[in-house]
Amino acid sequence: MPRGADALSDDEIETIRLWIDQGAEWQTHWAFVPPARPAPPAVADADWARNPIDGFVLARLEGEGLAPSPEADRATLLRRATLDLTGLPPTPGELAAFLNDDSPDAYEKAVDRLLGSPRYGERMAVEWLDAARYADTNGYQTDGERSMWRWRDWVIDAYNANMPFDRFTIEQLAGDMLPGATREQRIATAFNRNHSQNGEGGIVVDEFLVEYAVDRVETTSTVWLGLTLGCARCHDHKFDPLSQQEFYEVLANFNNIPERGKAFKYVNSPPLITAPTIEQEAELAELDARIRTAREAFDALAADAAEAQVAWEASLAGAGRVDWTLRDDLLAHHPLDGDIGGVHDGRVVAAALVDGQPRFVDGRIGAAAAFDGQRFIDAGNSPDLTYDDPFTLAAWIRPTAADGVIVSRASAGDQGEVGWGLYLEDGKVRLNLSTRILDDGVSAETVEPVTLGAWQHVVATYDGSKAPGGIRVYVDGEPRELTPMLDLVGNRLPQRYPLRIGASGSTKPRFEGDIDDLRIYGAVLTPAQAAVVATAEPVSEIAVLAPGQRTPPQAAKLRLAFLDQYAPPEIRTAWQELAALEREREALWESYPTVMVMEELAERRPTYRLNRGAYDNPAEEVFPGVPAVLPPLPEGVEANRLSFARWLVDPGHPLTARVTVNRFWQMYFGTGLVATAENFGTQGEYPSHPELLDWLATTFVDSGWDVKALQRAIVTSATYRQASQVSPALRERDPENRLLARGPRLRLPAPMIRDQALAVSGLLAERLGGPSVKPYQPEGLWADMVEGGYGDYVESEGDDLYRRSLYTFWKRTLGPPSMMTFDSSTRETCIVRTGRTNTPLQALNLMNDVTYVEAARRLAERVMTDGGETPEERLGYAWLLTTAHRPPPGAEQILVDGFERHLGRYQADRAAALALVSQGESPRDETLDVPELAAYTMVANLILNFDGTITKE
Repeated sequence: MPRGADALSDDEIETIRLWIDQGAEWQTHWAFVPPARPAPPAVADADWARNPIDGFVLARLEGEGLAPSPEADRATLLRRATLDLTGLPPTPGELAAFLNDDSPDAYEKAVDRLLGSPRYGERMAVEWLDAARYADTNGYQTDGERSMWRWRDWVIDAYNANMPFDRFTIEQLAGDMLPGATREQRIATAFNRNHSQNGEGGIVVDEFLVEYAVDRVETTSTVWLGLTLGCARCHDHKFDPLSQQEFYEVLANFNNIPERGKAFKYVNSPPLITAPTIEQEAELAELDARIRTAREAFDALAADAAEAQVAWEASLAGAGRVDWTLRDDLLAHHPLDGDIGGVHDGRVVAAALVDGQPRFVDGRIGAAAAFDGQRFIDAGNSPDLTYDDPFTLAAWIRPTAADGVIVSRASAGDQGEVGWGLYLEDGKVRLNLSTRILDDGVSAETVEPVTLGAWQHVVATYDGSKAPGGIRVYVDGEPRELTPMLDLVGNRLPQRYPLRIGASGSTKPRFEGDIDDLRIYGAVLTPAQAAVVATAEPVSEIAVLAPGQRTPPQAAKLRLAFLDQYAPPEIRTAWQELAALEREREALWESYPTVMVMEELAERRPTYRLNRGAYDNPAEEVFPGVPAVLPPLPEGVEANRLSFARWLVDPGHPLTARVTVNRFWQMYFGTGLVATAENFGTQGEYPSHPELLDWLATTFVDSGWDVKALQRAIVTSATYRQASQVSPALRERDPENRLLARGPRLRLPAPMIRDQALAVSGLLAERLGGPSVKPYQPEGLWADMVEGGYGDYVESEGDDLYRRSLYTFWKRTLGPPSMMTFDSSTRETCIVRTGRTNTPLQALNLMNDVTYVEAARRLAERVMTDGGETPEERLGYAWLLTTAHRPPPGAEQILVDGFERHLGRYQADRAAALALVSQGESPRDETLDVPELAAYTMVANLILNFDGTITKE
């Protein structure tokens, strides 16, 4: 008897007895058996079928005593296919061309046109972004912004180029591991960096490294395997033949990337790559060509430059003291040569001496400021340096104490020092940037201490990577080995503290000794440049040395001084143009978008089975693998992420093709052949048409994983072309249309509802790809929901307000409210099947949201200028734009009556009319009568809210 259920009936017991008597043949779960292509079944009405899909559907219908529905009328069919393949409605011109095409293959030609449209890639990408849990923020507490849109562009381009699905799979899961991986292949791997990432202070790093790897397993298994593999995280799967150990063997494939458990809150977290667009690459290539030309021009002057430099060096013998120093990217300079003032970003700044009287001593270059552990210099509130900025701090120091602040913009916080600074700690040089000294910042210090009582030049550089690996320290021009001290950047670095020389605003000891020639650069000095800055000898002194007696830094300083200031004009100009172009290229590269990607550690990170799934309770070590119930990896192949990706798209794999074609089917019919698109396991639903599912899967593989060919096969089938009208008897028999005796009738997905309104109104800005945009949403929504008011919603401007919903900025903890109202996925986790609800909020949204009110006004303008002269003609045109049909007579009269009522009201209240037609940022057509425009706007608003408008018939 079943546990916790009623006893079996006598008939059920007899059935089991007969099965045993007949040999009790047992087969593993159907989804784990590789599909074999079935032959299309024989059917009575063979003339109905247009391709093999229809044979399988019709055979089921005939077995159920049902007949298929007639074909939908041509206008309905074109609107259905256009929405399904592009996410947008047909234009009047496209509709007219189709209706006037009498050729037998007119519909097939229309489908081919739609598949060739760039809109196709955008429409397909929407489904993939839901599955890939794509968002523009990190999730969790602050939910700060990230930049992943270059991966979204990759997806759109891949669909438009009809990239084979096996390649589409491999590049997204392991493109970085392909031999000679291209930038685009590395961008593709952002698929598995789309998950939420936590940047909260105080989190346990190891815990979230596990969470990120678990998310990759759950997402990958849902998208490609249709299995709830995540159920085996804490114990063996309760329903499917998947063990806990196998879960962690799969996890081991995704647990070997050099990522941070604590993510950066407001920017991308490594590993990441710079990912210029095609246009930006062209811009870069043009600049590189200019650099090559400039370098060739400079190199052509090499002989003349060498001769001129020799003559210049000889002239220095009687020139007195001549010196030069590096000034490129110099943000602040305090020579401390008898004066505590300085120059910050080209402007002279005053400075104040605090807690003492001025004292200067002989320095390394002229005089130097003396510090007694009390006095320090307040040099004002600049320069601003953040965790994201590359910079260099440089100074001559002669310390007399092992602890002291050389320079800082820092102060005391409730959890340690806040800000940035260069310090001596036990004689070691430490560069520190921190928001909270224990768990939010980045720092590193030298392994060896400096020498007390002696002049030394110190240079500390930071590359903006927010990691101690981006810090370098040089003493007297020589690089020093460093010890990482803090690697937990999360929050932003405050800028409210003054620049202090010799102290900070905290309790850290003030500097004791002498400081000379303090410099702050807004760039990372190269090792050669660091050595030049550390060269105190003036160029006139270096010039008298024989070339063989000069150190490399001295020779470099002499040459740079000559080229920068003393070379003949032609040579100096050529040098300066080359240097300027190289700086321009560096700035250009830094301006380009980045994207988080997958990357393999050189040495594999150990993976363990975790008792009860707890990150801190490891059991035995496990190694990359695949579940035993599925085919094994090929013999001799190393088990890793790349082999796992290739294994998924092996033609003999039982799940990947089935799961994929099932989601495509779901996209058109609302429900997959397997209704539980996320679960093909034993608790999932059995296919409504198992032979059709296997035919689609094997055909897909045999076609070379041709995605467009599969879409074409589905939408050109007689099954898809059926009318969607349903009789009461059929609704009673098959309310969810699982038997496919009619065409699909479904409310449009959330993005499509908005995009259609923009399209029919003429507002839609059709620019392919690019960064996310922020269209209208209720004012103050983010401020009420986001920690500390971070990241208030700044509405986009111009055309960006009217881009397709695909490009709408997606905050993970607070998705676009209008789309959430229409049952969009939240993008917090992988979603491959969304529900559909009907609530009053949806009608309220369509009637009142500024997006739809503005779209209604623009639709009204369109029908007033292009739709004819009479209300009947204009409102009929509006109906045509939104539904691809003319309104039936009864509906037309209702619309006209409504228009006349609204017109009377607005003629009596022009202020209300003007308020209505002024909604939104797009300018209204001021040549149109305001009350009349308002009346048409109200009726257009009604039409946009019409069931036939927001429904795919």
